[in-house]
Amino acid sequence: MARKQTNAFTTTQVWRNVSPELQAELVEFWVRHGAIPDAERAKLRAPQAVCIARNAKGELCGVATAVLRVIPRLRQPTYLFRQFFAPEMRGHQQALPFFQEACAVLEGGNREKPESLGVLLEIENPGLNAQFSKAVGARTGAVFIGYSPRGFQLRVLYFKDAALFAPAPLRRRRVPAAPTAA
Repeated sequence: MARKQTNAFTTTQVWRNVSPELQAELVEFWVRHGAIPDAERAKLRAPQAVCIARNAKGELCGVATAVLRVIPRLRQPTYLFRQFFAPEMRGHQQALPFFQEACAVLEGGNREKPESLGVLLEIENPGLNAQFSKAVGARTGAVFIGYSPRGFQLRVLYFKDAALFAPAPLRRRRVPAAPTAA
C-alpha cells in the first residue's frame, strides 16, 4: 500500500485491497459520523475504498470510494466516486488533493485493466455546487454532463486517452398496462 503524507493526514491507497480489519474500521467510521447510518450498507461499500486518510494519531479520518457504474446518459462505464471526511478534517484544503490522489489510483488501475472512461461525480454538497459553475471545472477538469435524477450536478473526469466502449444497452422502462374496458 502506497502512502502519501500531507499536513493534515496520511493517505494510503487501498483500491481492491481492503482487509477485513479495514472493512470493520470503515463501517464504524461511517456509522459513527452518520455518513452511512446502516452498518449493512456500510459493509457493502467498504470494499469500494480507493484511498483512506489517517490523522496524526493514526485514526481513520477520510475515505474515497469508487464503484463501476453505467448511467443511461452516457451508456459508458465510469467509476462512481464518493469522498467523505470526518467533520474535524474539513476546511483544511485537503479535499482536492485527496480527490486527485484517488483519481490517479483509479486511472493507474484502469490502465492495467481498462474498464472505465473516468470518474463520475454527483455533486451533492451545496458549497461545491456553487463552486462548479463552469462547464469544465477549473481545478478538477471534471466536465458537466447534466443533472442526476435527484437534481444534483453530474460531472465526469475522463482518464487520459480514454477510449469509448461499445454502448451499454438501454434499459426499457416498464409502462403499466392500460386498463381494459369491460
